[in-house]
Amino acid sequence: MTPLVTAAVLLAAVTHAGWNAIAHKITDKLVGFTLIAGGGVLIGLALIPFGAFPAAEAWPYLLASGFVHIVYFALLMRSFRLGDFGQAYPIARGTAPLVVALLAAVFAHEVPDGWAAAGIALSCAGLTGVALWGLRGRRPNWAAIGAALATGLSIAVYTVLDGLGVRASGSSLGYIAWLMVIEGLVIPLYAIRRWRGDTLTVLRPFAGLGLLGAALSVAAYALVLWAQTKAELAPIAALRESSIIVGAAIGAVFFKERFGVGRIAAAALLVVGIGLMLHAG
Repeated sequence: MTPLVTAAVLLAAVTHAGWNAIAHKITDKLVGFTLIAGGGVLIGLALIPFGAFPAAEAWPYLLASGFVHIVYFALLMRSFRLGDFGQAYPIARGTAPLVVALLAAVFAHEVPDGWAAAGIALSCAGLTGVALWGLRGRRPNWAAIGAALATGLSIAVYTVLDGLGVRASGSSLGYIAWLMVIEGLVIPLYAIRRWRGDTLTVLRPFAGLGLLGAALSVAAYALVLWAQTKAELAPIAALRESSIIVGAAIGAVFFKERFGVGRIAAAALLVVGIGLMLHAG
């Protein structure tokens, strides 16, 4: 992982936490995700002329990833309905890197070396620490935890699908443009069918915030997809989940959720893990 790839993934982590915070802030989750997904479709359509059409080998991955992303959006909406942002977001993101490492080893033949494996393990321990701190002093909400864990599994699956797909596509820009269109249509179409003539009235109060979330979402994943063409999948998956630290800070500042010494220690562990991954690179 070169410094440029590292910087891209870290920037993706910040923008990803930002759009998730926006999605959590909008009380009606269907409104929030309709605007974010629908905005992603518009951005994807605008980008299509500037990127090469993905190669035929990439389309099975694109279509499968589009389906998994729809499942991911549904699970993420449920997670945000049931749990605090500072709890749901870390658990969802923190479960993905180890699963990605396993799937990448099986399907992409990317077996981490000793340093990378240690870095991934430490990063996951740090991410898990952030998540567990969110449960401190409270009875676990198992429905929320289950939804967040399922969200994390879906993240791992689409990460590997897109890592393989973007490499086969011949154009990371073309791939992200078409992916945004494929994955983003279902939720807005469902919302329009549900709200019918009231759709614009329902969406208008949150349009600016939701479209900002869409722009951040596209930027975050475009950076990750580009990085996946330059480095192995598992270290990128672990590094981008540093967004959990940003998410915990957002939860503390904007949602008045406790950060605490435990999360600071977990963040330090994450930094050590990132350092080991960069050493391996």
